[in-house]
Amino acid sequence: MEPKRVGVLVGGLSAHRDLSARAGEAVAAALRQGGHPASLLFVDREIDLALRQADVEVAFLCLGGRYGGDGCLQGLLELLGIPYTGSGVLASGLAMNRAKTKEVLRLHNLPTAPGYVLRVDAAPAPAEAHGAFGFPALVRPVGVASPLGPAVAEDELELEAAVEDAFRLDDEVLVERFIAGRRISVAVLEGQALGALEAGGAVRSERALLPKLTPPRYRALLRLAAAAYEALGCEGAACVELLLSDRFNEVVVEVDTNPLLAPAAPIARIAQSAGLGFPELVREILRGARLRAHGHRHNRRLVQLAFEGPERRGGAATAAH
Repeated sequence: MEPKRVGVLVGGLSAHRDLSARAGEAVAAALRQGGHPASLLFVDREIDLALRQADVEVAFLCLGGRYGGDGCLQGLLELLGIPYTGSGVLASGLAMNRAKTKEVLRLHNLPTAPGYVLRVDAAPAPAEAHGAFGFPALVRPVGVASPLGPAVAEDELELEAAVEDAFRLDDEVLVERFIAGRRISVAVLEGQALGALEAGGAVRSERALLPKLTPPRYRALLRLAAAAYEALGCEGAACVELLLSDRFNEVVVEVDTNPLLAPAAPIARIAQSAGLGFPELVREILRGARLRAHGHRHNRRLVQLAFEGPERRGGAATAAH
């Protein structure tokens, strides 16, 4: 792979800016080790200017959350003609919106917990909307991560409080049936499930399976994660979170299209167990960088037309009238 000038995009406007910056430093070091000139670019509302000034050939995304992992930044990069790592605009937006994720998974007959959505501008009282749904219930914003994680409501009073807190973060709130079980993260790279990691546990492979899990069921978990990845149209690296219960079949909780990429992060630990060290993982992700708006086979940096016509910024549009 020829050396490329890589802009490692970090920071963003989410609550995980510091983690993103530290992960970006590790990624930049791995890229430089592989011969790619790499520089950190902190994402804020002036990122379009920073990208032009840095004259990068490829954007390596090391941030998530609102404006980072929801398709907004990906759309800007498409417009600027800069290939980028990870999923495209549509898959990023779908995965970030938990309600839309559930709809897509159901369309593909993939298991997900029962749930419903409340909207701030048209929501009945939570108790009325909840009806006979039952308790305990899991409450969280639809399109943003809560700093404290999802809330578990045991009764109507706790439900109302949890919904009110979630509405402070987003205009839509997802209420799901609470399912007790083991949380499993599966790392997927370019459609291939690399392995699984239980929350708080050690990395497992088919030679050292998740405790009390048969080899066929372990492989079924990997297939389910890969199917969820494909259903949403993901690309590059992603982490699929599953919930494994003894009473219920496994269900898909969510798909992270911009997982934290650091040597000690779950995706890196799983890749290591599959024989892919951190520098090699970074290079594999970089190799998948591309523009996606009009397919993979066209290098639109060569064929795209320039924007022509009068200046449309600022007062130019007003002066034209």
